Amino acid sequence: MSHPPRTLYLAGPMTGLPNYNREAFAAAAQSLRALGYTVLNPADNTTPACNSWFGWMRLALQQLLRADAVVFLPGWDLSAGASLERDL
Repeated sequence: MSHPPRTLYLAGPMTGLPNYNREAFAAAAQSLRALGYTVLNPADNTTPACNSWFGWMRLALQQLLRADAVVFLPGWDLSAGASLERDL
């Protein structure tokens, strides 16, 4: 028997956007939490030691694997990282 998704992962564009699009991620997380979801927000991750795209993706993919479902923010289809997350 399946259960409704309770833990959501946010996927969307970050690279090249002002403040890495953190405001859009924060707004989405706040709205979803108000509905009772647990939200895994990659924009809240601590900077990895290497501070590279690959380091950020390693952190994000660990979160993605813990989620029941993924919520895609506008522009996700233009993001290499979010496209990879969708493929997984």
